[in-house]
Amino acid sequence: MSYRAIYAYAWDIAEVGVPDFVAETKALGLNTVTFAGSYHAGKFIRPKGRSGKVYFPEDGTAYFRTDPRRYGKIKPLENSVVKRQDTLKALCDTDIAVNAWMVLLHNTRLGTLHPEATVENAFGDRYVYSLCPSAPEARDYAIALCRDVTESYPVIGVSLETPGFLPYQHGFHHEFALLKPNKWLDAQLGLCFCAHCVRGAATNGIDAASLKGRIAGTVEAYLGSDFDMPDDMAEAFWLADVLDGELGAYLRYRCETVTSLVAEIRASVRKDATVAVIPSVARPTGGAWYEGSDLAALARTADAVEACFYEPGVERVRADVFDVLRRVGDAGKLRGILRPAWPDLQSGSEVVGAVAALREAGIGDIAFYNYGHLRRASLAWIADALGATGG
Repeated sequence: MSYRAIYAYAWDIAEVGVPDFVAETKALGLNTVTFAGSYHAGKFIRPKGRSGKVYFPEDGTAYFRTDPRRYGKIKPLENSVVKRQDTLKALCDTDIAVNAWMVLLHNTRLGTLHPEATVENAFGDRYVYSLCPSAPEARDYAIALCRDVTESYPVIGVSLETPGFLPYQHGFHHEFALLKPNKWLDAQLGLCFCAHCVRGAATNGIDAASLKGRIAGTVEAYLGSDFDMPDDMAEAFWLADVLDGELGAYLRYRCETVTSLVAEIRASVRKDATVAVIPSVARPTGGAWYEGSDLAALARTADAVEACFYEPGVERVRADVFDVLRRVGDAGKLRGILRPAWPDLQSGSEVVGAVAALREAGIGDIAFYNYGHLRRASLAWIADALGATGG
């Protein structure tokens, strides 16, 4: 069965009611609900909301009934909604397929409770919104979370989000600086030099401790200067830095770290559950390597790469599909996620064109993001696009 999915949150499904939500989803031509099984904080406008239009989800919680015995030092925190209603179980009791969307290491609440397992920059600052994939406790948590949901519920699989190193400019409340952001500075500040990363790199012959000192020195010099880097120059400077032997090796080591975590998850979850990886928060997807997502390696390790083709217009979607497909190497290993709304596909014809572009590239598994965020017009565009491209 092909994967034609809608991403959805527990609170939106609970408000509509599971039977009506499932009926609406199937009427769109979709056969799967990709349900947020673990998620971070947010501030969301809900165009179709009945009990309110702005929603603040509880930070860093699980939306299913977890088994504490399956976890080590870091344990998930159940969302309060689960105590009243197990929406995931109710969905699994219907005749629609259910896939669990698992946000893994982007978790400010757990990072605050366990700062020793978070990303640490070259200055020793901890990023509590980002558990580090090198930290054993964080890895154990991510593996156990996926095992727990696949063993406790008959989900068809899991879609893993944020299995790697989050960029500096992602994931915290009211991010603020009185200097112009640029790619070079963001990239330098986003590198993790926690003890686990430094030791792991050393076993691969990489002098991460020395690299940490050099990164700190160059960032210190820039912050002490009186100029801002123009965007094009900042990008060129960062690309030149990547050619540095030690930094390049360190970035490759990060990819190996994330790939090995995904491999451990694949080995640990229920054998008949599909494991897909959402590789990046970057646009375009080709930038996923910075987060430790080697697209080719992930395609070999997991069952699928589920790429976010979040681009404004069909031609940009086509270009991103072209690039991701040549890296993954097999359209059968690639899923695509589209947003049929601002700032991406803003008309019915664009949604039709984007779905057609994926289908023409051989990508048959397509998902749409996200039920609660979309207007009814956008939902109608999904139905039209699937109908126009053969379902």
